[in-house]
Amino acid sequence: MGRDLGYYKEMKKRNLVVANWKMSPETLEEAKKIFNGARLSAKGLKNTDVVVCAPFPFIFPLAKLNSPKNLFWGSQNVWSEIKGAFTGEVSVEMLKSLGIKYCIIGHSERRAMGESNEIVRKKMQIIFDAGLIPILCVGEKERDKDGNYLDFIKTQIKECLTGLSKRDLVGIIIAYEPIWAIGKSYKEAMNATDIHEISLFIKKVISELFGKDIADGAKILYGGSVEAENAYEITRIGNTQGFLVGHASLYPEQFSAILKAVDMKR
Repeated sequence: MGRDLGYYKEMKKRNLVVANWKMSPETLEEAKKIFNGARLSAKGLKNTDVVVCAPFPFIFPLAKLNSPKNLFWGSQNVWSEIKGAFTGEVSVEMLKSLGIKYCIIGHSERRAMGESNEIVRKKMQIIFDAGLIPILCVGEKERDKDGNYLDFIKTQIKECLTGLSKRDLVGIIIAYEPIWAIGKSYKEAMNATDIHEISLFIKKVISELFGKDIADGAKILYGGSVEAENAYEITRIGNTQGFLVGHASLYPEQFSAILKAVDMKR
């Protein structure tokens, strides 16, 4: 099954905010409260789509609840094989059967568990073949004054995407997450000007590897201590089309403020 490129053309015009709940909350009742806040906030947005990536056990009961048209379901991960005896893993067909549309791939926390660029690339292909939309995470562990971290990011992009068809790469979503900024307060997070420079760099790398048309259509998200306090400045200056939000997505008021900040960008 191929992808709906018409949907990608429409999606290109809209901002995107992805809520990564990680391994939270602890109960379904708490999850319902968080989700209710997300769907109420999403309902009032004009220029922004929202993706909720809840833990696997919560997706099915929550997906049965009514949601606005601009709210979609996403997965925090998927296995690199279509089927087989892989205890504890989840296949792309399982995700499709739940109505999931997006899938986070290559998150730094998965990479820390040993997930290589080669595995990420394999997962990307499986997701594309299933007609779903991957959100590829890239980002350096630390910065050095010689700029070696830029080569690290370039290698991640190259090894995770090389060999995929150009058709698949139309509308590719890259979530830039500097690992050193994750879990910090907004005061310690990356500033908007630096985010702008990295966004330009990522587009340049994509252009060099796959052509200007693919680079122009790429959507760059920022993740790494996104909070209500810095969301507007990053949106205004950072040259991004949205966010991958971690802990702040678990707090309805915080998440609502982030969505409103992003939605101001047309």
